Amino acid sequence: MNPTKNIPSPLDVMIDGQEFECLVGHQFAPNLNIVGELRRSIAEVEATRNKYVLCYVANVVRGGINNAIDNSDDLPFNEMVNSVPSHIKEVDVVLVTPGGLANQVNNFVTALRPRFEKVNFILLNMAMSAGTIFIMSGDEIIMSKQSKFGPIDPQIPNREGRFVPAQSILLALEDIQKRGEEKIKQHMQPDWTDVQLLRNIDLRDIGMAQSASKYSTDMVKDFLTNYKFKTWKIHSSSGIDVTEEDKKKRADEIASLLCKHSEWKSHGHAINRDVAWNKCRLKITHSESIDGLDRAMRRMWALFYWLFENTPMAKIFLSQHYCIIRNAAMNVPMQMPR
Repeated sequence: MNPTKNIPSPLDVMIDGQEFECLVGHQFAPNLNIVGELRRSIAEVEATRNKYVLCYVANVVRGGINNAIDNSDDLPFNEMVNSVPSHIKEVDVVLVTPGGLANQVNNFVTALRPRFEKVNFILLNMAMSAGTIFIMSGDEIIMSKQSKFGPIDPQIPNREGRFVPAQSILLALEDIQKRGEEKIKQHMQPDWTDVQLLRNIDLRDIGMAQSASKYSTDMVKDFLTNYKFKTWKIHSSSGIDVTEEDKKKRADEIASLLCKHSEWKSHGHAINRDVAWNKCRLKITHSESIDGLDRAMRRMWALFYWLFENTPMAKIFLSQHYCIIRNAAMNVPMQMPR
């Protein structure tokens, strides 16, 4: 007797526009074929784009879960990339992440770009911080109305071990310097409060803040110039040919803006697709412009969201040929029939 025979499929109970509401009242069955359901959802996305899909999806629904991009992702991500059939030259990466280590993102890009002629990103929900750096390496970025990415100002640990935005340290230092210079011009002593703040700023923190910020912006500039802008040939506003200098200039503007703490105020600030275009001048593909894709994305995210609420899943590496589900405390490889 098949124990899953009488279990209703979460995808089959969904109603358009009420995908998650339908699942809230759907009883979670421990013997549900989770991987099978997720692969059905992947197939729906693949059908709308006719492209192979890789999923790197983290649990951003529940707090306290080890869901950030880190060095332990290196091996499973590389294995997932290597599992793609050799004839496939273009992939869509479905990405959900709260962020993490920028150096690991560089490893992800190093795995993807030599292997594929085109790499595109589909944002189901959020791709923050290091995730934002990651999507800048894509030929195409696809976002729905609910999708968002964030600033890339890196976080560094202070002397208490709390992570603070590197740019906020540099911004505070710049403000103190300006106030001090104004006081000196007026033949006055700098404010006592500013002097005390300077005494409490560790020079190592300043160095870390400067190098971390430069590392993030340099990666974004490099990724945009070499990948996102590689097919940018004509300026849409003037019809003039785009030069390599134009690409580098636009990449520098976008990277600097994304790393500018004074612009976004919060490391967790959500940048939607309209802001991405109107403020960052970054071309975004709207999911509704591709027949059936917006619906497939809604269904996929509702399924992930429901699973994240009902299981200890922290991170998922998944395609039609690969699956590792990382729980909060362990890795659980799931071997499925090919």
